[in-house]
Amino acid sequence: MSADGAGTSGRRIGGLMTATGVVGWLASLRLTVDDWRLLKDPAYVPSCDVSPVVGCGSAMASWQGNLLGFPNMLLGLGAFAAVAVLGLTVLAGGRLPRGLWLALNAGALGAVGFVHWLVWQSLYDLNRLCPYCAVVWVVTIALFWYLTLHNLRHGVIPVPRGARAAVEVVLESHWLLLAGWYGAIVLLVLTRFWTYWGSLL
Repeated sequence: MSADGAGTSGRRIGGLMTATGVVGWLASLRLTVDDWRLLKDPAYVPSCDVSPVVGCGSAMASWQGNLLGFPNMLLGLGAFAAVAVLGLTVLAGGRLPRGLWLALNAGALGAVGFVHWLVWQSLYDLNRLCPYCAVVWVVTIALFWYLTLHNLRHGVIPVPRGARAAVEVVLESHWLLLAGWYGAIVLLVLTRFWTYWGSLL
C-alpha cells in the first residue's frame, strides 16, 4: 500500500472524507442561512434556538462567531466542500500526492485546534450549546483523527523507529481513543450545564 491512498484503506479514508465533508458542509450551510436571515430580520428566531442553553443565534452574532471578520461558517463551506471533493476523488480511484495528504492533515490539525477553542468559548464564555456547531465539532475531530491515522499507517507522516510500537497501539485501539475524546467533550457539556439538564428531568 503506497501513500497515495489507493486500495481498500484508501477507499475507507475516501468514504470518511466524503461523509465528513458533506455533513460538515450541510451544517455550515444551515448556519449560513440562519445568519443571513438574522441579518435581514433581527427578530428572526433560528431553527436551532430551542432553549436558554441550546441555540445558535447568540453564538453567530458574537465576535467568536466572526473571528476573522466574517462568519466562521463561510470557512466551513469552503473547507468541507474541498474535503468532500477530494474524498470523492479517492473513492473513484484517484491518487493524491504525498504533499496533498500532508496539506490535508495540516489543515485538519488547524481545524481541530480551532474547534476546541470554539468548544471552550461556547461552554465558558457564550454559555450556549449550538447544535449545528456541535455537528461540525464531531466531523472535524473524526476527519483529523482518521486522516492522521491513515497518514501514519502509510508512511505519509514518518514514524521514528522508537515510536513505532506506540503508533501500532494507537492504530489498533483507534476507536476507543476516539470514543474517549468525544466522551471528554460530552462530559464537559454535561457538567457545564448540569443545572439545566437536571431541570429537564
